[in-house]
Amino acid sequence: MGRITDTVKAILIINVIFFLGTLSLGEQAYNFFALWFPKNDNFQIWQIITHMFMHGDAGHIFFNMFALYMFGSHLESAIGQRKFLFIYFSAGLGAVAFQILFTYFQFQPGYQAYIEAGFTPDQIQIFINDVISTGQYRVYDTIPKEVTERMIKAFVTPMVGASGAIFGVLAAFAVLFPNLPLYIIFIPIPIKAKYLIGGYFLMDLYGGITGQAILGPSNVAHWAHIGGAVIGFITMWYWKRNSFNQNRWY
Repeated sequence: MGRITDTVKAILIINVIFFLGTLSLGEQAYNFFALWFPKNDNFQIWQIITHMFMHGDAGHIFFNMFALYMFGSHLESAIGQRKFLFIYFSAGLGAVAFQILFTYFQFQPGYQAYIEAGFTPDQIQIFINDVISTGQYRVYDTIPKEVTERMIKAFVTPMVGASGAIFGVLAAFAVLFPNLPLYIIFIPIPIKAKYLIGGYFLMDLYGGITGQAILGPSNVAHWAHIGGAVIGFITMWYWKRNSFNQNRWY
């Protein structure tokens, strides 16, 4: 896709530094820099940004950075550094909003069920902490097991990765270069950007609605991908519609 731009290079380097630091610090790094559900004691406001540079494993960071390398420089060269950074970080924040909202809808029914069963907020917190420490919990007749499991999963699962920001970049790329032919491994037929990236978006939408991943691991934050893509698409569509190229930011 051409020469790598300085901005994309800097983002790549920061992500690699965070990943190497994570390998050294282990769980402490995730407790401090991953994005936790706001009711979790690990939650800190800076995690809204820092989680974008955290990754779960080598495969996670490789595929995210490969996508950034393939599409980011081309997009930045077309729209300028400031607009590229705006899309990247606003898409990352959009991913946060969508994923936290989804997590809230997982957490709140269980929380409300325990409140209606006579638990106080402090007792619910103690219950969750006991589950975290022991891996076991009592099943109450009036509260479905799956409701409890969704509540606990929402509370203890952090969000990491640049995927939301990357999906914003991909969506913006598809808006700006909809008919550009792209190739993917093992398929020797060119696919237009709008179909390839749009198809990936639809798979994430399916995964978000059903909870079943078509491609990749089952713990993918589908709604984060969707949130990032929506922000990237809307932003780029607005700029393109209003002839952004005549007023580029540098």
